[in-house]
Amino acid sequence: MTDMQAAPAASPTAPAPGPGKVPGKAPAGPWARMRRRSLRHGGVMFGAIVLLGFIAMAFLAPLLAPHDPLSQSLSTRLIDPFWGAKPHPDHLLGTDQLGRDYLSRMIYGARISLTIGLVAMVISGVIGTAMGVAAGYFGGRIDHFVTFVVTTRLSMPVILVALAVVAVAGSSLTVVVLVLGFLLWDRFAVVMRSATRQVRDHEYVAAAQALGMPVSRIVMSEILPNVLGALIVVATLEMAHAILLEAALSFLGLGVQPPTPSWGLMVSEGRKAMFFKPWLIAIPGAALFVLVLAINLLGDGLRDVMAPEGRS
Repeated sequence: MTDMQAAPAASPTAPAPGPGKVPGKAPAGPWARMRRRSLRHGGVMFGAIVLLGFIAMAFLAPLLAPHDPLSQSLSTRLIDPFWGAKPHPDHLLGTDQLGRDYLSRMIYGARISLTIGLVAMVISGVIGTAMGVAAGYFGGRIDHFVTFVVTTRLSMPVILVALAVVAVAGSSLTVVVLVLGFLLWDRFAVVMRSATRQVRDHEYVAAAQALGMPVSRIVMSEILPNVLGALIVVATLEMAHAILLEAALSFLGLGVQPPTPSWGLMVSEGRKAMFFKPWLIAIPGAALFVLVLAINLLGDGLRDVMAPEGRS
């Protein structure tokens, strides 16, 4: 018998962990992966941070505004902002033609724009999603009818219809929200119809139908959760669209009425002195640009994050 001990049998080689997998850890779920992609996506981060900043400013408007946005003082009218020739320490962004503090009106104007954009988006989202899901799931005559309604709606320019309705019904915050909500549902319907047609042919929907589940439960538990990504993207884009349309209507005098602080109305009021006090339209115009840009970047980034295949 030799002094050497028998070598133990070699164990089979363990498979190497796949790319992106850490040994000993379970693979990350879809929400965790989406969160990581969001943190690495510049558009999503910029849009989310800026939008959250505007939302916080709107909620905290009574605390942040240094003056009453409706208070007038003709003795302090048209004061320059802090970078101008004759600024005033009590009015960092100056005052308008009626002596109202511009910073306070800008802060409260964010509340008006976000409220109109959000409520109009919810109304149009409910209408368009219901029509699109019904057309995509049932098909047939329902699909033909929804397609006809969408085509009819697309043949009518939004801004012209909104101008006509507001001119007849009167201009107020409620009328503007309702008009925009009932005019901006077409994109929801088109996208939800296409997404639902893709989802309805999957095995889990067929299994739910075979089990005898009611249509309402199939739609709520099987269809909507799987088209939620497309719905969120369309919602962000339509919110930005509603904010721009409200600003256009207010600029034309058929939207939010004075003295309510609205960025579109502030641009309209400042155009009379735009050659002498250009900041009267530059400040609210820049705020509209940044807000709409942030919402669009957030929506476009969410599209990339939720369906990154083939996108950089």
